[in-house]
Amino acid sequence: MKTFRSEIENPVVQKEIIELEKRIHAFRGGTMDGERFRSLRLARGIYGQRQEGVQMIRIKLPYGKVTSEQLSRIIAVSNEYSTGRLHITTRQDIQIHFVSLDRTPELWSQLAKDDITLREACGNTVRNITASELAGVDVNEPFDVTPYAHGMFQYLLRNPICQEMGRKFKISFSSSDEDTALSYLHDFGLIAKIVDGVHGFKAVIGGGLGSQPAHAELLSEFIPANQIVPTVEGIIRVFDRHGERTKRMKARMKFLIKDLGRDAFLELVEKEKKAIAFETYEIDSSGYDGAIPETLLEVPKVTVEDTTAYEAWRESNVIAQKQKGYYAIGIKVLLGDFYTDKAQILADLIKNYGANELRFSLRQNIVLRNIKEENLPFFYQELAKLDMVALGYNSTADITACPGTDTCNLGIASSTGIAAELEKVIHAEYPQYLKNNEIEIKISGCMNACGQHNMSAIGFQGMSINAGKLVAPALQVLLGGGRLGNGQGRFADKVIKIPSKRGPEALRTVLNDFNAHANGRSFLNYYDEKGEKYFYEILKPLADVTNLAEADYIDWGNADNYVKAVGVGECAGVVIDLVATLLLEAKDKLTNAKESLEENKYADAIYHAYAGFVNGAKALLISEDQKTNTHFGIIESFDKVFVATGKVDFKSSFSDTVYQINSSEPTQEFAIQYLNEAIAFFNTIEAFRAQELANV
Repeated sequence: MKTFRSEIENPVVQKEIIELEKRIHAFRGGTMDGERFRSLRLARGIYGQRQEGVQMIRIKLPYGKVTSEQLSRIIAVSNEYSTGRLHITTRQDIQIHFVSLDRTPELWSQLAKDDITLREACGNTVRNITASELAGVDVNEPFDVTPYAHGMFQYLLRNPICQEMGRKFKISFSSSDEDTALSYLHDFGLIAKIVDGVHGFKAVIGGGLGSQPAHAELLSEFIPANQIVPTVEGIIRVFDRHGERTKRMKARMKFLIKDLGRDAFLELVEKEKKAIAFETYEIDSSGYDGAIPETLLEVPKVTVEDTTAYEAWRESNVIAQKQKGYYAIGIKVLLGDFYTDKAQILADLIKNYGANELRFSLRQNIVLRNIKEENLPFFYQELAKLDMVALGYNSTADITACPGTDTCNLGIASSTGIAAELEKVIHAEYPQYLKNNEIEIKISGCMNACGQHNMSAIGFQGMSINAGKLVAPALQVLLGGGRLGNGQGRFADKVIKIPSKRGPEALRTVLNDFNAHANGRSFLNYYDEKGEKYFYEILKPLADVTNLAEADYIDWGNADNYVKAVGVGECAGVVIDLVATLLLEAKDKLTNAKESLEENKYADAIYHAYAGFVNGAKALLISEDQKTNTHFGIIESFDKVFVATGKVDFKSSFSDTVYQINSSEPTQEFAIQYLNEAIAFFNTIEAFRAQELANV
């Protein structure tokens, strides 16, 4: 079993930070290709912003958990290197913006002091592992999924099997059948179950959002907890080898499963078992079962003057825990944005008067946990001072939105501006929806669905619309999506496109119709009964572009006329196709393999050597203008183009040599043999390439 060190204890982290600084200098000096550098920084949480010359930094927080010390560290970093604004994402990360690229190594080293990482927060990696924000305190949970999410995070972080895949890979852990971590839209979704006294999970695979949302397919009704790590490793290995790498829009696992078929995909996963270092992998959950610690300081007794407001807050935002006498507090965070001055007070509150933990939620909120009932009045008083007692936590009025055109390269229309406006409409005109937890409203600034618009009851997607010779910001209105529970969900229908400034009226139209005619039915049942066509007709007048006013050409939150400006997206990483860069990359992989071998990490050494084989072969295929869409295709093509033709002197089949990885156990003997074969192969192709260039 692997052993783990914290970020600050791990010499690998310091090496990575130094390497990042060197690569930045190489990029600035023109000695490192920009595309290769982009791939490297993305895998380290550094993402280009819409604004030129600055970066967004994504801080990876597994299942959204932070201690007071960690939050204070993030606050200090934001104040030093950014603008003091913290943004909670729909994957429980924290993002800070407007950071100078040259200062990112220093920023990372500061975060590492409190065991916080940027590693694999962006790029073609396993992204942040999410979990139900109430995991561990959920009254409905069979057991706490937190240790399993953490164990999975530790196992996959820096693991060579998932560093440079064709696209990102997302994993979630739901604490109960309510499926609040949304398993059905993940590449690998897990829902806690107990069968015959054994802890385990229902598992689904191949879900995703984006422009073509796909519902995850059932993998197993029950996988014992000690098998989830080898299971996900097999799945990732297959995705890495067979997944699309050139056509980005087809590079997610959902497309691979569709192309191969579920059964053929699982057959490939089965074939990977021999290459995995263990059949079972025990995750220690014992440290999560202890008593809730007492508060560091005695909690002051307070008397709440406005008892009506306090009781409304308790009903709306306070959740009873499974631990008797303890409660969780939900803090509704508008657009997921909060600022370091208030965040520091919050950090001090949980350290001194709580259990020194909070979690960020998938709906961009904050959850304080393990608060004694008698201390709720004190927390209400202190949170009210911070303006953090707004009603409607996880309600219709709690709108999810991605940053959109504020900072994202791919944003087409403002998502944050319309979200803020819609929340105003609900508070002013539909206060009853502050208590409605069924109808969710979600907004994305583009089709990539970071705001999860296409899985909500009411969704809006940023678009543009032509009106004569002018272009106006627009919204696609989507209806009828939602989470059904136990791995089931539904995606919303695209009903109609309207100018953005008519978004509030569209919301009024839908809610007024529902209020008038639903007669107690749920929103989804009412929508199904009426149908997409019905809602299209009642919204159709709002789609008329022949009568646009001057204000319709100005997007929410902007003063100037709308200009459609979409940059190059980085959220899925990039494809590296330069021959020289690939050869250097192959050499790096072999160096990594040697280091892993010296550390007795035989499975890691073997996978690094495998990556060296593939990158080297890809380099030569690129030089011959051959397709390199998948690892599988690269291996097959290299045999046809170079080995069978005798262009490269290779003693046996290239595919047979490479695929030893699937037929041999990860022993020391095989690791040494495989690495030596990879080094010999690299020397051969490097000599071939040198001769090829000499003949030009």
